[in-house]
Amino acid sequence: MSKIIKIYPAVSAPIADMVTYRALPTQYVNYIDPFLFLNHHGPQVYKPSNRGLPFGPHPHRGMETVTFIIDGDIAHKDNSGHESVITSGGVQWMRAGRGLIHSEVSSEAFKKNGGPMEILQLWVNLPARLKMSEPFYIGKQKEEIPSVTFDDGRVEVDLIFGQWEGKQPAFETDLGINLNTIYFKNGGRISINIPQEHNIFFYVIRGELEANGTAVKAVHLAEFDQDGGELMITSSTESILLFGHAMPYNEPVVSQGPFVMNTEQEIAEAYRDYQQGKFGAWNG
Repeated sequence: MSKIIKIYPAVSAPIADMVTYRALPTQYVNYIDPFLFLNHHGPQVYKPSNRGLPFGPHPHRGMETVTFIIDGDIAHKDNSGHESVITSGGVQWMRAGRGLIHSEVSSEAFKKNGGPMEILQLWVNLPARLKMSEPFYIGKQKEEIPSVTFDDGRVEVDLIFGQWEGKQPAFETDLGINLNTIYFKNGGRISINIPQEHNIFFYVIRGELEANGTAVKAVHLAEFDQDGGELMITSSTESILLFGHAMPYNEPVVSQGPFVMNTEQEIAEAYRDYQQGKFGAWNG
């Protein structure tokens, strides 16, 4: 059975007037290869006539973002021509690859009317062979995301990356990563078989869960061994889990600001390319 090595609290890291908890990286844990960074924004309620999300135009290279909208919405725009507003229950997947510029703000309707907001953004590393690949963006609403239920409906698994019992996920990735949002009702339980040598990503968004008998509270990240085998997850209350597993790349990780590469030289090149306009122009 997969065993928990340690449990880490996400740290408070507010951004402007936005409640934010950062689960990766922290003083406790740097990353869980290939999962690099997780910000948990909210939960909080915005008043009418608010400023919304503060993430104006900024660049990325060498990684990809997966953004989970639990409550509220995100208006995405990038300089490859993609624009969308994804609402509660939806997911955005953006590969930065060789470089692009994007913004993530709240819709005009949300800024006007306010409401509950809870959003998580996960950064997934790209292996060296894909660091300079072509950027892309896909956004899907809740009704476009396949799900499977277990334990007489007490557990619902949203399929983001990776097949589950032959059912296709929302997004087809070439990284060999499995990623899910799992919703538990009171008493829900599910057994997952983890391949040997895979790293597990296990972050409790809401509620409290037991993983092979060890309790993990909300806003905590659990680190597991790589022995694989059965992972039994149970909940005594309504809970939401961000869950993934993948074979680690075991490559050097050098990150600075919005760029994640394999060497310091590549980071310097990313900054130079951005400053020289090689990421393209931003038409705001």
